[in-house]
Amino acid sequence: MSDLGALLRKAREQRGYTLDDIQEYTKIRKRYLEAIEAGEYKVLPGSFYVRAFVKTYAETVGLDAEEVLRLYHKELPQAPTTEVARTEPRMKVGRRSVQHNDRLGKVAVSLLMWAFPILIVVVVYVYISNNKAPDTKELNPNPPISTETSTPSPSASIAPSSTPPPSTPPPSVSTAAITFKEKRNGINYYDVIAGAGNQLKLEFTGECWVEIKENSKNGKTIFSKKITDPQSQTFDLTVPLYVIVGRTDHVKFYVEDKTFDNGTTAGSTKYIFTPVKETAE
Repeated sequence: MSDLGALLRKAREQRGYTLDDIQEYTKIRKRYLEAIEAGEYKVLPGSFYVRAFVKTYAETVGLDAEEVLRLYHKELPQAPTTEVARTEPRMKVGRRSVQHNDRLGKVAVSLLMWAFPILIVVVVYVYISNNKAPDTKELNPNPPISTETSTPSPSASIAPSSTPPPSTPPPSVSTAAITFKEKRNGINYYDVIAGAGNQLKLEFTGECWVEIKENSKNGKTIFSKKITDPQSQTFDLTVPLYVIVGRTDHVKFYVEDKTFDNGTTAGSTKYIFTPVKETAE
């Protein structure tokens, strides 16, 4: 085993990762990862891929990739430095295209010269229309004054209002729930009543790698990222979600205000959250 391979393997084991985990995070084949740890770089497809794979491996296990490449550059095969310069053919601008552009420019100037006075006429017309005084009918300055007064009816009385005060609706109660079902083939299965939001929220408290797929580990990938600072991510829970996290102790799962104890281990953990309908009581 080479010094570089020993360094990468030690960093991987300290974080509790297996080669299968690194393969799933980086999409690098397991036999290439084994070759890097053993220092057998001839197994890899080329010297360029050696440096790229080593850099990705180092970043995944939390090492400074640039510093690793600098310290072990003598151990790594050197990439070819000769480059073939490509000259792109230059397009010749024909005389006909220049004449065509000049003609279009003259037409545009003529249109602007005609549009400017038309615009002035429209503005003046709108101004006059908005400031025209509306026709008003002459009001009678001396309206007749009636001398008759109405006597209030003795039977008329003001009835007290019997309208009841508005009732305050009771506060809504969350129906969300997360229930552990079983652990099979290294995967923790949970049934989830998603409540009104139909969403699964992941709250990260530190550095962690996470990947989320639809339905199963072979489903469509909808999120794959290395989290480096505290944050939260929310995902629609309309289909089962397969979730794998690299640091279980740096992530919490929520459905509305419901969560569960997922342990304090520093290794990786796999989950499948399946949405289920709420059963009527």
